[in-house]
Amino acid sequence: MKKERAVTYDAVVIGAGHNGLAAAVHLVHKGWKVAVVEANEAPGGAVKTRELTLPGYRHDLCAMNLSMFAGSAFFNHYKQELTAHGLDFVPAPHCFASVFRDDTFLGVGTDVEQTVAGIAALSPADAQAWREMLADFSRVAPHLFGVLGAPMPSRALAPVLWRAWRQLGTQGVYGMLRLVLSSPRDFLDAHFENDKLKAMMAAWGLHLDFAPDTAGGAMFPYLESMSNQAFGMVIGKGGADTIINAMTGLLRAKGGELMLGTPVSEVKLQNKHAQGVVLADGRFLAAKRAVIANVNPQLVFGKLVPPGTCPPVFEKNVRKFRPGPGAMMMHLALSGLPDWKAGEALKQYAYVHIAPDMAMMSKVMTQALDGQLPEEPALVVGQPTAIDPGRAPDGHHVLWVQVRVVPGEIRGDALGQITERDWASAKHAYAERVLDIIERYAPGLRGKILGQAVYSPADLEAENPNLIGGDSLSGSHHLDQNFLFRPVAGYSRYQTPLSALYLCGASTWPGAGTGAGSGFMLANMLAKR
Repeated sequence: MKKERAVTYDAVVIGAGHNGLAAAVHLVHKGWKVAVVEANEAPGGAVKTRELTLPGYRHDLCAMNLSMFAGSAFFNHYKQELTAHGLDFVPAPHCFASVFRDDTFLGVGTDVEQTVAGIAALSPADAQAWREMLADFSRVAPHLFGVLGAPMPSRALAPVLWRAWRQLGTQGVYGMLRLVLSSPRDFLDAHFENDKLKAMMAAWGLHLDFAPDTAGGAMFPYLESMSNQAFGMVIGKGGADTIINAMTGLLRAKGGELMLGTPVSEVKLQNKHAQGVVLADGRFLAAKRAVIANVNPQLVFGKLVPPGTCPPVFEKNVRKFRPGPGAMMMHLALSGLPDWKAGEALKQYAYVHIAPDMAMMSKVMTQALDGQLPEEPALVVGQPTAIDPGRAPDGHHVLWVQVRVVPGEIRGDALGQITERDWASAKHAYAERVLDIIERYAPGLRGKILGQAVYSPADLEAENPNLIGGDSLSGSHHLDQNFLFRPVAGYSRYQTPLSALYLCGASTWPGAGTGAGSGFMLANMLAKR
């Protein structure tokens, strides 16, 4: 039997998440011949939209907020072409709010005076401090975003830091460094006095894996609070998959190939050089210049690359790469939006956080990391159809509920009520606990539910193996796994010990989110060589 000849590309990208697609689009644009291979039948990674409950109800499986993508360097570079391929955003003028145990709420939107009025009702001093922080944000933000948008480390960082020093002065640079290193509580206590305002901002830390007292956790609450106030939030028209559909359309239009339902069994090596990939069906795709794995490094080394191939210290550090705690996703088809006790105005917000105080935020993180089902998880309640009603039939809605945080493996229940120790058995009982919490703040929700889909941490990992233990971050973002240390010290610039094999994705700098930063930065670096 005649052996089939290998197909040769300049680059083969493993994984059609948005970072892998961003890398592929840019390299094809630069004249490379590129193939993207994806094990699932649909592209997108953690950015997918499906009818998970009932026909006509479109739910974002994981990612919903696309503000990072809308503000990304990749989108800025390809804005016209992506828009021509159908990319469309819907602005959310009422961005996020937190509800509290006394049935009040505090929210942030693009109307500064409205936000400040809510804060002033709690503390006039904090209202003034908010204005001052917002004014300072306009000076500080370009330098912070410059750091987040540069490879780590790189020569590109030097002019970013130089400009920061010239414009902000020594004390301003020290302030940026203090922000990067501070815990949410320390940062917020230094600027505000009211506990509700501090809780509202600290809730953003749990979107990553930062409890109130975790060092390095202040920057995300700061950036999200100030960015939403200054720029607003956007979601995808019709679903978050608008970015994936546009990226795949652009990739194909530029001549790139996308192979779906095509698992990779190994990265082919010769003399510690990546030559291409072997597919599960035995085909070989040769890569003359690069194999790019948009894959968690723990799935690359020891699986796609045999153990013992790389230096022992590197493989040891990859094995020690720590996932963040798990998340659970709940998707509801509703006959109407929740009736929030705190006020009808809450129906306008894209996100409603149910994380009423720092004490419960600290407790939920501790319980989850101890393997316990938290007694009171923090909830991010997304109301996309309040902004984009076309995702559901007329007058109906979808609700997006992210349960943060839960253990990847269950050792017990903090309340002693759920006896099951596997997620397949426990998830529906835990979903009832979540609904009880929402009912506390929005009575009658159960009566509006027309359909429900629950994704446990195990379900999320089955859907996307990069989400180990249901970790939606693809690796903890604590300081020892961030910046120069993401994913492994000495390999933060997307390279690996094997020549021509590169990593990108949420496990690499600058981490999780929809900003496509690692894929675009890697592609820029490769294209210049």
